[in-house]
Amino acid sequence: MKSVSILGCGWLGKELGIELIKNGYTVKGSTTSVAKLGELKAVHIHPFLVNISEETEISDFLDTDVLLIAITSKNIDDFKRLISKVEKSNVTNVIFISSTSVYPSLNKEMTEEDDTVHSPLVEIENLFRNNENFQTTILRFAGLFGGNRQPGNWFVDRKIPHPKGYVNMIHREDCIAIIQQIIKQNVFGEVFNACANHHPTREDFYINARKSLGKPIPEFDDSKPLEYKIISSEKLQKALNYQFIHSDLLSI
Repeated sequence: MKSVSILGCGWLGKELGIELIKNGYTVKGSTTSVAKLGELKAVHIHPFLVNISEETEISDFLDTDVLLIAITSKNIDDFKRLISKVEKSNVTNVIFISSTSVYPSLNKEMTEEDDTVHSPLVEIENLFRNNENFQTTILRFAGLFGGNRQPGNWFVDRKIPHPKGYVNMIHREDCIAIIQQIIKQNVFGEVFNACANHHPTREDFYINARKSLGKPIPEFDDSKPLEYKIISSEKLQKALNYQFIHSDLLSI
C-alpha cells in the first residue's frame, strides 16, 4: 500500500485525498488552519498543521512514498526551505501542481516544449525539476472548475475580455483522476499540461456557463487586440493513456 502526503488540502487536495483513500492509499494531509484539522480527520485523512513559511518540524508528514504539493504560495525562499526538508526525508517521488499560466499568450497551441514566461512559479518548478534527490512530475493545470467553482459566477462585476479567444479549462474530477494515474503508473520526472481538449471561445463558454446557472448573459469587452493560447494535453494523454471525463466544456 502506497502512502501519499498532500501539502495543501484545499479545494483540490482534500477531494483527492478522499479518492485516494477509497483506492487503498494511506493519506496524510496538511492545512494551515487549526480549525480544519478536524475536517480532514473526519474524512480519514491524517491531519497535519504545515505552513512552509514557518520553520517547523514536518518529518512525520514527509514520511511517505509520494509528496503532492498543491498550495498557492509563490515564495521561492519558502520552497527552498521545504525542499531541504524533503531531501532529508524518504520521499522519492513528488508531484508539483503548477499552472498553464506559465505560458505566454501567443495566439497558438502551446505544448510542454514551448518557452515559459519568467515568473516565480517557473523558478519554483525548476527547483523541483533540477533536484537529484527525488523525481518530480510537474503538472500544469489549466483553469480549474467543479464543485463550488462555477465559471458562471466569475466576472460578475466586470466585462469579460477577449471574447473571441479560447478557453483552457479542466474539471476537478479530471485533475484527481490524472493525479491518481501518475501515482498508479509511477510516471515521474515529467512535465505535463493538463487541459480538456475542447476549446470553445470565451464568449460561447461564459454565455453557456451563465445560462446553466440561470443567470443573465455576461457582457464582453472586445476592445483590446486578441490574445489567447490553446493548451495541448497530447503528451499527457499518450503517456497515461488518459481520456478526459469532462471533454465537452459546453455541457457543464
